[in-house]
Amino acid sequence: MVPSPRPRPEEPAPPEVEVLIEIPRGSFLKRGSTGHVDFVSPLPCPFNYGSVPQYVGREGDLLDAVVLGPRLALGTRIRVPAWGAVILTDRGMSDDKLICSARPLSDDQRRRVLRFFGFYAWCKGLLNLWRRRPGRNACDGWCAAREAIARARPRSDAWRGPPVPF
Repeated sequence: MVPSPRPRPEEPAPPEVEVLIEIPRGSFLKRGSTGHVDFVSPLPCPFNYGSVPQYVGREGDLLDAVVLGPRLALGTRIRVPAWGAVILTDRGMSDDKLICSARPLSDDQRRRVLRFFGFYAWCKGLLNLWRRRPGRNACDGWCAAREAIARARPRSDAWRGPPVPF
């Protein structure tokens, strides 16, 4: 087993965020930030998936976050470092997904996350075609967690949910 890379002493510590788990690892139910089931997946989710309730992402929904590691129960709130982010485009709307873990990510973990989101974008493209929802779907790569958080905006009391159906 290859050890996880450690941040260099001159690098700042990764930002910590509070993540609310909406889709536990292994779940087939895809829930949105409002708690409603969006769809039932034919494949189980390979990660704990949720959102950072303090931020609204670029597409108007809560900032998405993946938490690597063992399965966490639906509704779990966990404070965890964000080591990077994946940029996903869904129906032409660009959205960041923070990649969080208690420990730094290995190169292999990062590759697997990117591979998953590439596959996810392809599947979402098929689903959007079936739903007659046009627009580009793709995984647009990796960026720093701080960049993704900087593109989000703080959630206000006025936020009532995403402006577009997912």
